[in-house]
Amino acid sequence: MNKAWWKESVIYQVYPRSFHDSNGDGIGDLNGITAKLSYLKELGIDVIWLSPVFKSPNDDNGYDISDYRDIMDEFGTMKDFDRMLETAHQHGIKIMMDLVVNHSSDEHQWFKESRKSKDNPYRDYYIWKESVNGEPPTNWGAAFGGSVWEFDEQTEEYYLHLFSKKQPDLNWENPTLREEVYEMMRFWLEKGIDGFRMDVINFISKDTSYPQGKVTEGLKYGNGSKYFRNGPRIHEFLREMNKEALSNYDTITVGEMPGVTVEEGKLYTGENRNELNMVFHFEHVGLGDGKFGKWDPNPWKLTELKEIFTKWQKGLEKDGWNSLYWSNHDQPRAISRWGNDSEQYREISGKMIATCLHMLQGSPYIYQGEEIGMTNVKFENISEYRDIETLNAYRDLTDGSLSHEETFKGIHERSRDNARTPVQWNASPNAGFTTGTPWISVNPNYKTINAEAVLKDGNSIFHYYKKLIQLRKENEIIVYGSYDLLMENDEQIYAFTRTLGNEKLLVICNFSQEYPEFTLPATIQFSEKELLVSNYEADAEQSIKNIVLKPYEARVYRLK
Repeated sequence: MNKAWWKESVIYQVYPRSFHDSNGDGIGDLNGITAKLSYLKELGIDVIWLSPVFKSPNDDNGYDISDYRDIMDEFGTMKDFDRMLETAHQHGIKIMMDLVVNHSSDEHQWFKESRKSKDNPYRDYYIWKESVNGEPPTNWGAAFGGSVWEFDEQTEEYYLHLFSKKQPDLNWENPTLREEVYEMMRFWLEKGIDGFRMDVINFISKDTSYPQGKVTEGLKYGNGSKYFRNGPRIHEFLREMNKEALSNYDTITVGEMPGVTVEEGKLYTGENRNELNMVFHFEHVGLGDGKFGKWDPNPWKLTELKEIFTKWQKGLEKDGWNSLYWSNHDQPRAISRWGNDSEQYREISGKMIATCLHMLQGSPYIYQGEEIGMTNVKFENISEYRDIETLNAYRDLTDGSLSHEETFKGIHERSRDNARTPVQWNASPNAGFTTGTPWISVNPNYKTINAEAVLKDGNSIFHYYKKLIQLRKENEIIVYGSYDLLMENDEQIYAFTRTLGNEKLLVICNFSQEYPEFTLPATIQFSEKELLVSNYEADAEQSIKNIVLKPYEARVYRLK
């Protein structure tokens, strides 16, 4: 396997709006990030993935871009960006920016021109279709509710938007549009950024015959995903992007790819494919989804999680690379989703899931606040939520599908706003996030869960994350060792080995609040053992042939 700096990196996602506000307007900003770079250096991360900071009307919190070469007023100026980039580099931290080029904002100059007339030079920058028998061109449903087609009276045609109607899809069939995108990417790379996280990048190639989608009973719209996910020209487009924009720079690239399979993942990330470094798949975050997707969640099984992780670990073992994550700006808080956010188990389960993830093969991602043990928030009123997806789901589902109580149970467990409450810096008002009124309320538990408290406590989750990151830098086996699952059918213990040469790591994680027994398989032979890290006080001399694990216990041993 070829070695690369991005394989050895730990990436930290900053969602700027909720990270730190420097000027008291209630919205996180670039200067707020700059002020906290020494905190991130202390943690030990290598790369910041910066969610969009481009000019945007904020229909979808910055994922609707109106100018790809300017900074959103609320976040600051280009001068502020340049200072943040320079300071990050001085701290040895790289910056990976969000690339949102499946769609733009409807307030982008390209779209303003495109909708003026059918013969406008920018018309084909977007996807326009005539109605079919007075109806939209297809029956596809949009990600945020409603149809993917919006009728525009000016030219009496529909435009495609897979997300909000204020996020029209760009037409990647148009080579002029593609060159505009590559030129914009080069603009940022020339500034000195270190790579791109690419938003729903596997959606950019559509089946241009636009077939009808399959309709599930009880749902109004058809599912068109097979006609826009991993489409017919996707690999051609990504190879062209690599050649035209990425190949002259030493970049880190990750593609967000809903619906991607392991076999497709190999094609996107293969060493000699010249496309991307890694992909985000969504298989594990879909565990427990009910009839209405994430909005009526069911319990999930550990065996299902292990099966998904193992499939990806083994599938990309020899060619390709995994990105590892529990949460991000679109997912609930890691501890609430995968651990146990009760007062008794929050911190210990947070350390356990961190151990599990950071010991897998791939590049680990930490979402802001994960390292201090932040949890989901339970707002009581829909007016307290800000996320367009959550608001639309509440409107649509309470219109006859689910009760208010049922919908709110799903919102409390899975709403994107769980991840978007402000980072809890200290116990002062608004958690030290802002001196003003925050754009979304702070989680009320900030007085006990905050960065200042965990920094002071040498046994805290922050210092545990710091140790995991340090271990990764010191032990090549954590980065490059091969993965093998143990105890495949166990519903409480996730155990696996990592192997590199004559060295082996044994990773044992208890995902339950029970006391299950780990039994070492007879096939694992060793003459020396060393306890590398554990989230409880553990006797390093204890035999590992049989271990009765404490609730949410995690241990990692080096065997020789």
